[in-house]
Amino acid sequence: MIDFKSLLPHMRKFYTATFVVWLVWILFLDNNNIKVVMSNRMKMKELEKEKSILEDKIKQVKKERNEVFGTPKMLEKWAREKYLMRKPNEDVYVIVDENNQPIESKKEE
Repeated sequence: MIDFKSLLPHMRKFYTATFVVWLVWILFLDNNNIKVVMSNRMKMKELEKEKSILEDKIKQVKKERNEVFGTPKMLEKWAREKYLMRKPNEDVYVIVDENNQPIESKKEE
């Protein structure tokens, strides 16, 4: 018969060695090694930050679009304020607060 007590230390060595080889392979030699995973995680964090910034910009643009395309009068007002468009021989003045926001836009919020 097989003596399992004498076989057990050899099996422990085998499984330990196999686990160490597998761990080294996964951490350093595989295509998805630890370096690749960490760099992908950092890229993902940067892209999530950029995504939130762009989502805020999208909300702002949608708000401006709704304001502008509401009426032709608002379209003219927006063009004059945003791009400083004017008629010949006319000066355009935009009154702003401390945060560099037009004072009239506060009434709408």
